[in-house]
Amino acid sequence: MNFPVNALVLLAGIFLLSNAPREPQTYVIGDKADDFSLRNVDGRMISLADYPEAKGFIVVFTCNHCPYAQLYEQRLIDLHKKFNPRGFPVIAINPNAPEIVPEDSFEEMKIRAAEKRYPFVYLLDSAQTVFPRFGALRTPHVFILDRNLIVRYIGAIDDSPETAAAAQRKYVDSAVTAMLRGERPEPDFTRAIGCMIKRRK
Repeated sequence: MNFPVNALVLLAGIFLLSNAPREPQTYVIGDKADDFSLRNVDGRMISLADYPEAKGFIVVFTCNHCPYAQLYEQRLIDLHKKFNPRGFPVIAINPNAPEIVPEDSFEEMKIRAAEKRYPFVYLLDSAQTVFPRFGALRTPHVFILDRNLIVRYIGAIDDSPETAAAAQRKYVDSAVTAMLRGERPEPDFTRAIGCMIKRRK
């Protein structure tokens, strides 16, 4: 049987695509997140399994240098102080490559955490393997997980990057409050606003 040249090219393309390595899919609402182990500013390796009593987690990808991350810094501190006693700690992760942004180096993270008295862990995704799996794109970018590590909310902290006082919709606060009541967050997805994550080539 003779195949037209176009058909052979198409078949070859399909074969190559089917055998090409695939990027892992990023999390969507309802997915179960993988645990991770990242270095905290105090030198300890931290994973979600270290919080056996947690009812869930406010995982936020953030950093030192980004103006948006700085604007949301106090709001993250306030969220942790409000919800950590109720079982939802903030887990802050710096996803940026320090060789691209020196202000986001591990040493600078330690200084920032001490100056601002972070009550939560501040971890470095040094190998840049955690944030791509979550699908984080910006700083800050929030992923709320339940106790079983199921993703229940993805997006922004609130609808006012400039000031907390102007926020009309406090997405993370509302989402965690709903989860504590046994309800689903509404909305469960919003668009994160912030600086693009600085990824190695």
